[in-house]
Amino acid sequence: MREVTTKDRITAAATYLLTEHGADGVSMRKVAAAVGITPMAIYQYFPDRETLLNAIADAAFAELVRRWESADRPVAADEQMREMLADHVDFALAQPRLYAYMFVERRDQARTFPDDFAARRSPTLNLVADAITLGIEQRLFRPDLDLWETALLFAALLHGLLQLHHGARIGMPDAAFRSLCLRLGERIINEIRL
Repeated sequence: MREVTTKDRITAAATYLLTEHGADGVSMRKVAAAVGITPMAIYQYFPDRETLLNAIADAAFAELVRRWESADRPVAADEQMREMLADHVDFALAQPRLYAYMFVERRDQARTFPDDFAARRSPTLNLVADAITLGIEQRLFRPDLDLWETALLFAALLHGLLQLHHGARIGMPDAAFRSLCLRLGERIINEIRL
């Protein structure tokens, strides 16, 4: 087992603040106080607050992908897309502030459509694109689909619904909202079928 370093403690404290209070609740002073070091000591590990926040987002993206790739998944591409949708909704409902920082809020390191996606720089959208590609290979999905636009459509539906729900614009309990997301995601899957 690896020793917990000061950098690990800084990242853990900042992650806690982010998940509890959002990005605005993370300051170098608050992180330092939580770790028990001076605010200036953080700069030995992270040159600025944005670098620290981006490290948290990158670690969360890596964890989402690791979780997805390490679990037993169905072979059929449409089933994979359903599971990704459910996993993503569950993550966003369980950690709304971390989700918002990763997928909604402006940040310098955020990937943008179309160039970053086409260059496969988006760890999570790559999974959607791979499932669509698999669906075409399995003759489940139409071969004329634009891969990245279709992946973006799938993600945009989900992110839009989550923003509306987190903004209290969809007035239903989380369980009912989750079911709504799954039903609407199913409509997109049905639209891209052969």
